[in-house]
Amino acid sequence: QVQLAESGGGLVQDGGSLKLSCEGSGRRFSSYMMVWFRQVPGKEREFVASINWSGSRIYYVDSVKGRFTISRDDAKNTLYLQMDSLKPEDTAVYYCAATLRSARLRIGVDEVEVWGQGTQVTVAS
Repeated sequence: QVQLAESGGGLVQDGGSLKLSCEGSGRRFSSYMMVWFRQVPGKEREFVASINWSGSRIYYVDSVKGRFTISRDDAKNTLYLQMDSLKPEDTAVYYCAATLRSARLRIGVDEVEVWGQGTQVTVAS
């Protein structure tokens, strides 16, 4: 089982940018589909974006299309989320996640095998 550690969160102004990173500890990182979720207190954890094991298939939730870019660098065992044109409604704790079990790109939280610890993203209004 891979272990995941996130970094890159912080406070930005409306319209600003952040790049999140999620570093995996194991050599099997390249076998996993990788996913970003986010969660606001009191609400369900929300799917944001995913990328398959080869990087050839990517999916974004409608609310972030055109603004967020998911990528992976298997040589570094790292998943990225470049977030541009950030909005106050993007404020959340962002989690990276990994699964071997789903053929679908958009998965639910119950399909996740491994979670990162989360990193706070706050966009000032």
